[in-house]
Amino acid sequence: MLDALLGQVRNTSLIVGLIALIGLLLQKKSATEVISGTAKTIMGFMIFNIGSSAISTIVANFTTLFNTGFGIDGVTTQVEVATGMALNTYGTEVALVLLVGFVANLVIAKFTPFKAIFLTGQHFLYFACVLALVFIAVGLPMPVTIIGGGIVLGFCGAALPTLCQPFMNKITGSDNLAMGHFNCIGYAFSGYVGKLFAGSKEKSDSSNVNMPKFFELFRDFIFSIACFMVVLFYIAVFACVATGNMETVLAMSGNDLWFVYPLLQGLQFAAGMSVLIYGVRQFIAEITAAFVAISEKYIPNSKPAVDCPAIFPFAPTAVVIGFVGAFLGGLFGMAMMVLFKSPVIMIPAAGICFFSGGTCGVFGNAYGGWKGALAGSFLVGIGLVALPLVLYPVFETLGIAGASFPNIDYNIVGTLLYKVLSIFH
Repeated sequence: MLDALLGQVRNTSLIVGLIALIGLLLQKKSATEVISGTAKTIMGFMIFNIGSSAISTIVANFTTLFNTGFGIDGVTTQVEVATGMALNTYGTEVALVLLVGFVANLVIAKFTPFKAIFLTGQHFLYFACVLALVFIAVGLPMPVTIIGGGIVLGFCGAALPTLCQPFMNKITGSDNLAMGHFNCIGYAFSGYVGKLFAGSKEKSDSSNVNMPKFFELFRDFIFSIACFMVVLFYIAVFACVATGNMETVLAMSGNDLWFVYPLLQGLQFAAGMSVLIYGVRQFIAEITAAFVAISEKYIPNSKPAVDCPAIFPFAPTAVVIGFVGAFLGGLFGMAMMVLFKSPVIMIPAAGICFFSGGTCGVFGNAYGGWKGALAGSFLVGIGLVALPLVLYPVFETLGIAGASFPNIDYNIVGTLLYKVLSIFH
């Protein structure tokens, strides 16, 4: 009986359901809303697990093909995949770090000059994974992991958007919104790179650049993921064929025609990603709503930190330029890893290049036009594949392999935290 009870305590879907239940009760919702919201949260996490499981299988297939074809250890920089792996093993720790992080964000915003209330719940979840894994890798006990990780998460949620605020004010023309996407260090860096081109802003404004209509297709996140994964699978399969490993391809394709198999795997990956994202949004929505209500009531002068697409309408062409720049930067970084024989090769992901790269484009464009957008996003694109190299071996020892956490903030904060904790433990 006790073992069964302990098993339920480590059931992450029930833990996030409990968090939502507490939040709904604090908002004094009706009994119907409490029951509905709690159930939706639990189901949302279950849906997330379904998508995560499907994606993990396909990533394992791709990794096998890529590594066989090229003779190297290829890792996709897909944060959703890495998060799914982390939750499968350390779901309880991650969920409780997430809860403490939300509370710490509100407390820090209440009593310090850092007033951002981080509303992009899924990125809070991703960062909670990184921080929990760092504490666990160092060997710290669960209570320290939960409290320490939660405080760091809450501080970053309140403080890191401050780095972006001068550029946010320039982009939006007001001081009402903060950046709620944990690539804030990268965005601020891109903004400062853009300032290097400030003298030519008038002539190089991104609004004067006509981008090919083809790139507009990639504004659909799931479509861009599908295209990118299909291309990657074909590259991996053809590499296997070219190196005499056709038997590996035939064994993995099974009943499917081997030259159709890459197409099906890429589309299935995108389908799994769609399911996973739907699940994340459903179980995060109820939790975030509770903390929004609390912040509005008890924390005056706070700023909502919103997801990066909120600024896309202010410079849509810069978004596309940033996507292209980040992708090129990622490919350059990957080429350098191959050239210098890195034991692990990070592969740029279309999603991170579009959202983080596109946002870097808007920040770089604020002062430096399309030149700033392209230069800033290119440099950050290199960082998106290069920085994960530091923590990947650490996470790999915990079973988080084949995918990584690419965002700049995750890696800079996570690496510094790991180095500091390693000294004292």
